[in-house]
Amino acid sequence: MHYLSNILFAIILTIGVTYFVRNIKKILRNINLGQAVDRSDQSSERWKNMAMIALGQSKMVKRPIAGILHIVVYLGFVIINIEVLEIIIDGLFGTHRVFSFLGIVYDVLIGSFEILALLVLVAVIVFLIRRNVIKLKRFISNDLQGWPKSDANYILYFEIVLMSLFLLMNAADLHLQNIPGGFGHYDPAGFFPISQYIAPFFDGMNPTSVAFFERIFWWLHITGILIFLNYLYFSKHLHILLAFPNTYFADLNPKGQFDNLASVTNEVKLMIDPNADPYAVPVVDENAIPSKFGASDVQDLNWVQLLNAYTCTECGRCTSSCPANQTGKKLSPRKIMMDTRDRLEEVGINIDKNNGIFVPDNKSLLNDYITAEELWACTSCNACVEECPVNISPLSIIMDMRRYLVMEQSAAPMSLNAMMTNIENNGAPWQYNQQDRLNWKNEN
Repeated sequence: MHYLSNILFAIILTIGVTYFVRNIKKILRNINLGQAVDRSDQSSERWKNMAMIALGQSKMVKRPIAGILHIVVYLGFVIINIEVLEIIIDGLFGTHRVFSFLGIVYDVLIGSFEILALLVLVAVIVFLIRRNVIKLKRFISNDLQGWPKSDANYILYFEIVLMSLFLLMNAADLHLQNIPGGFGHYDPAGFFPISQYIAPFFDGMNPTSVAFFERIFWWLHITGILIFLNYLYFSKHLHILLAFPNTYFADLNPKGQFDNLASVTNEVKLMIDPNADPYAVPVVDENAIPSKFGASDVQDLNWVQLLNAYTCTECGRCTSSCPANQTGKKLSPRKIMMDTRDRLEEVGINIDKNNGIFVPDNKSLLNDYITAEELWACTSCNACVEECPVNISPLSIIMDMRRYLVMEQSAAPMSLNAMMTNIENNGAPWQYNQQDRLNWKNEN
């Protein structure tokens, strides 16, 4: 019977890890659908960003209440899951608290785990109140209706259950450790500053029944962790894993600096070069000419932008700081990222159904998910980029899609078209010809 328990645990662990790896491979496949972009420069600066922003949570604490609570949950997730290693070893080999030989170090570890578990419970309850009772504005927007709202609550419920099971498991274990003369393999091990107050609930209960409940809590806890691990793929909480590569590969150029298309730049240089032969046959570099200017679908974006979409935490800091959104415009930078991820998932499902090949579905990111009205509402102020706690850039996607509208569809707003026509004809944004170009100063 003892070995059957170990075998069952090995099967559950294998299924959970295999499914997780399969989904991670699918995410990597989808991200690699994006266009190539080189982010291998300035490695020291990139490591620093990852350490400060993803690991150190430096941008989270700009909003202190949410930032501190998030750090508590983050530390709880990272540190408490160290114990998962012990649980896995115990489950595979039938041992019990295999690391207890560490003595005082083990006591400190278990004690810190319990204190963190309690703090995580408090933080998660506060998060639930902020979302569902106080209803902060950035959590009740239209772009968070349906699944996004449910997902945020599900993950909080998950964390409450996992932390509660952890403390109940320890409480039952402690009760069995304290039975005079000992009980089974429940030898004294660990320090339990929180669960020692839960253990008395088992007083008067048959030790065999307490041992049964301890095993139930143990199995539910580790199974819940494996379920949580695989739920990440379907959840915004994928950022737990992707925040690290996302901050490492973030754009290090000054905010507001955009890339130029090499083919367009070369064309402009020829136009302004007085020594260029207008009748010369141009030398065409096929690799320098893009198949499409800008982006109309997810495959036109670069792979870092697609990584951004999967990393989005849906926290809404970008949208709450967006001046266009604050003035009632349709634009929501959070929605831009959520729509990009949803479309990318749709493309991925299409590929899965068609043996690894994308079959055109007469849909695109532009129009079917994101409208031109949203794109042109953007003031390109970079507030969303500055606010994002994991260095996502909704603006880069907006600008690439606007580039497509202008250069492929000539679909810019009338005022912008007029300005570009004036620049083309008069060399200035105003309607005056070259000789009268200074007349604008007399308009006031």
